[in-house]
Amino acid sequence: MTVREEIEQLKKEKDAVILAHYYVPPEVQEIADYIGDSYYLSKTAVGLSQRTVVFCGVSFMGESAKILNPDKTVLMPDPCADCAMAHMADAETIRRMREQYDDLAVVCYINSTAELKRYSDVCVTSANAVDIVRALPNRDIFFIPDRNLARFVAEQVPEKHFIFNEGCCPIHEQISPEEVQKAKAEHPGAEVLTHPECTEALCRMSDYVGSTSGIIRYAGESSAEEFIVCTENGVRYELEKRYPQKRFYFTQTEPVCRDMKLITLEKVLHVLKTGENEMDVTGNVRKEAKRPLARMLELAGTKQTAGPARG
Repeated sequence: MTVREEIEQLKKEKDAVILAHYYVPPEVQEIADYIGDSYYLSKTAVGLSQRTVVFCGVSFMGESAKILNPDKTVLMPDPCADCAMAHMADAETIRRMREQYDDLAVVCYINSTAELKRYSDVCVTSANAVDIVRALPNRDIFFIPDRNLARFVAEQVPEKHFIFNEGCCPIHEQISPEEVQKAKAEHPGAEVLTHPECTEALCRMSDYVGSTSGIIRYAGESSAEEFIVCTENGVRYELEKRYPQKRFYFTQTEPVCRDMKLITLEKVLHVLKTGENEMDVTGNVRKEAKRPLARMLELAGTKQTAGPARG
């Protein structure tokens, strides 16, 4: 029996479902029941009937799934898979900002720890941040932890006053505009598709800026046949699967999240067999972190950013 066959068998025996982010390796995406970006996976986790969720992603994703589903078992294939940006803010800074601004909303990117979420007013993803910030009654917005996404949202919602945090995604931050220009010279007909976690300079030279799900959708709707993709290279699998007639290029230094690549089929099989690496978010942290997540789902409505991986 192959690893994949064992996984399928154990899923049935353990009443388990597999969620995977676009950035994990292709072979892991292939065995997922649901695949998407952070918002879609958070939303999907709420409505699942299975008792066990195997979350193929980094730690903050598993935390969010557990917070929203306290009665489910959430298993992480690799407990060391983390997101550096998720830790790039702190409660003391949030406290100081609340003292300084009377009309403050602390808007927390979902790419953050449960500890940060508990001090926030609402969570957002790159797919829904603009709509949610626009819907808030507050004028003053302290956006944590990513400064690049905050800048992108601020440009779309000029009526709000933004206070910027200094966090960033090291993977997206390091995508070089010079390398994109070089790729553009090699493929002059290609459109540049960029994630808003990238730098301002890169966003300004792009044809489209949006979430991972937005990039995938735009590539399908565009009449262009070639694209330079400025986000983590795991999205190549979904792009090529959906649009085999189109061509997708990345910069010479491909953006790779090493933490996402820690997720393997063998580790998925291991946690299904053993029940190890169970995510646990308890007590006041879970209760307080659930509030901004629930508010995000409420404000974001029913907009989907992916779908079942298999029929």
